[in-house]
Amino acid sequence: VCIVQKRDTEKMYAMKYMNKQQCIERDEVRNVRAHARSSHGAHRYSFQDEEDMFMVVDLLPGGDLRYHLQQNVQFSEDTVRLYVCEMALALDYLRGQHIIHSGGTGYSFEVDWWSVGVMAYELLRGWRPYDIHSGNAAESLVQLFSTVSVQYVPTWSKEMVALLRKLLTVSPRHRVSSLRDVQAAPALADVPWTELSEKKVEPGFVPNKGRLHCDPTFELEEMILESRPLHKKKKRLAKNRSRDSSRDSSQSENDRLQDCLDAIQQDFVIFNRENEQLPARPHKGLPCVSPQAEEEPGPHERAPACP
Repeated sequence: VCIVQKRDTEKMYAMKYMNKQQCIERDEVRNVRAHARSSHGAHRYSFQDEEDMFMVVDLLPGGDLRYHLQQNVQFSEDTVRLYVCEMALALDYLRGQHIIHSGGTGYSFEVDWWSVGVMAYELLRGWRPYDIHSGNAAESLVQLFSTVSVQYVPTWSKEMVALLRKLLTVSPRHRVSSLRDVQAAPALADVPWTELSEKKVEPGFVPNKGRLHCDPTFELEEMILESRPLHKKKKRLAKNRSRDSSRDSSQSENDRLQDCLDAIQQDFVIFNRENEQLPARPHKGLPCVSPQAEEEPGPHERAPACP
């Protein structure tokens, strides 16, 4: 993900881009298609070229909760209650659309509510209720959840602890798992749900608007390490087109890959929120949105800033 600027309005956006060949090699084409279809409501634009699929969304310069946790921001109970309520409204909507946010197979809607409990606990304490790492086997996690007791801070209100216990209940059958259940929790008894759903409630934590709340290291890493960096795309595509035009197609060793690429080319929906959905068309580079640096960045050019 990088920050981009629309040329005609100079408005800033966040742009996700996914390499088509890598999606095929990792067998992720189906997941990418599903993500693109389910996320159209959030996308401003989507387009593609020979290498990548692009999806442009509104830029949220306030950053995400992970970044602010890493900056040691202390979240109050009132602020965390607000986040829990906002997540509850979002999950209720997703459930109405038959979407499980956590994804994967074998999950039910209850898993999303457990994730809300993990998020709320981490925001209050600064670390998660369980010591879990990406390399943990599923069997060890099942044993962990069944044997380890979550530790709650004595200074937290009893109402907040009760809500966290209900969200972090191991058994899905006994877990808080619906908007109605959350609204009935004593910790949220005074929440103005109507005003909250209309975005009229003032948040307890507001990031400083005078700075960008993200780590630019990720984008610098891309510029230095990525084998197909975005800012070199124009030259690379021109070279590839020249090479392809002189190649005897009957000698191609990548027919299957090319067939997959062609299928993605046809299936990916070109989308412009300003003009609603556009008909699919052959790739023509990056007509709508361009990164800050399209060629080799010079001393006064600005490369994409953050994920």
